[in-house]
Amino acid sequence: MTQQTPAPSGPPAGCPAHDGAVPLSGLEYQQTPSQLYRSLRREHGPVAPVLLDGGVPAWLVLGYSEVSYVTAHDELFARDSRRWNQWEHIPEDWPLMPFVGYQPSVLFTEGAEHQRRAGVITHALEQVDQFELARDCAQIADRLISAFAGSGQAELMDAYAHALPMVAAVQMCGMPHAGSDTQDLVDDLRISLDAAEGDDPVAAYVRVGERIQNLVKEKRERPGADVTSRMIQDEAGLTDEEIVQDLISVIAAAQQPTANWICNTLRLLLTDERFALNVSGGRLSVGEALNEVLWLDTPTQNFIGRWAARDIQLGGRQIRAGDCLVLGLAAANTDPQIWPESHVGAENAAHLSFSNGEHRCPYPAPLLADVIARTAVETLLDRLPDIVLSVDPRELTWRPSIWMRGLTSLPVSFTPVVQ
Repeated sequence: MTQQTPAPSGPPAGCPAHDGAVPLSGLEYQQTPSQLYRSLRREHGPVAPVLLDGGVPAWLVLGYSEVSYVTAHDELFARDSRRWNQWEHIPEDWPLMPFVGYQPSVLFTEGAEHQRRAGVITHALEQVDQFELARDCAQIADRLISAFAGSGQAELMDAYAHALPMVAAVQMCGMPHAGSDTQDLVDDLRISLDAAEGDDPVAAYVRVGERIQNLVKEKRERPGADVTSRMIQDEAGLTDEEIVQDLISVIAAAQQPTANWICNTLRLLLTDERFALNVSGGRLSVGEALNEVLWLDTPTQNFIGRWAARDIQLGGRQIRAGDCLVLGLAAANTDPQIWPESHVGAENAAHLSFSNGEHRCPYPAPLLADVIARTAVETLLDRLPDIVLSVDPRELTWRPSIWMRGLTSLPVSFTPVVQ
């Protein structure tokens, strides 16, 4: 990962603008972050001062209108992290470095360069046949389910929710999906995106890059009908380094958030009586549950970030040039200004779970993620129609993260299926 020459320092932690700032690490609210968002909104309004790991100051954008404004105005709130006014305070092994350390990736590009890079991804993903993807995902799901169907019990996070989107993603990208390398890639992506105590996210990110670099080299020599080969062959002529960085973004977005989308939807279907009575009777409830999760339990709670291109006011706050803004996607989706009674319509897709604006999740990635998640949930319910939680719902725990929203485990039981 490349870290550029630091920009001049901005306000240090503890400056007047950050009086009352709440740390976004080691939080007591990690199991119920909605309480944190309500508290911050009540005390600070739609833009709240927060402290990242190590006491580094940032702004958490909580309001739906404010997040929409930030993401729609790249000229004011840019993605190139080299603008950050805190670099001189950031150690090289900072836990959030995989998120903010500048990389020659589509995530950090701007303007015409971003359009060029995002266009390559869009063209490659547009050629993924959604019917074939659904078929492939159903086959992957069947294989995974068959591995535990005879036991009458399973822990779905590891055995199903994490595994399925990763296998689907590596198949789309033309990577061999069998063996320990795939599991190592899953583990390293989890660590780099959502590190637990004792993990080394920077080292994990380096290992992910090495695996993807090998894939690009192989596809230059032996191209196929896959996303990687299409990106290599695109007339934009991306370099190998650009393709590696952008593929990491594609695979990471396809795996961890989609895995959590699957598990959060299964949790809702298995614990909420509004859905439990209808799950076995039809599939309409699955679509409703998938959409409700994006509103109320979105897999990516917060995204870091944007950097102010100049001094500007936002939500009543004076933002200085180079300040870091964290996009509070979960908080924005539940903003009482748009949902006074926390009610969301079954067909309303105006959530910000895929972000917004030029840097939103590139089309058609959200549609492909929906295919993967929907197929995963529907296939599981078809194969194991009497599936139930094997613990009290109150015993389910969320991963201790302010960034991603996913369960630590999802234990279930069902009638054993004779293979």
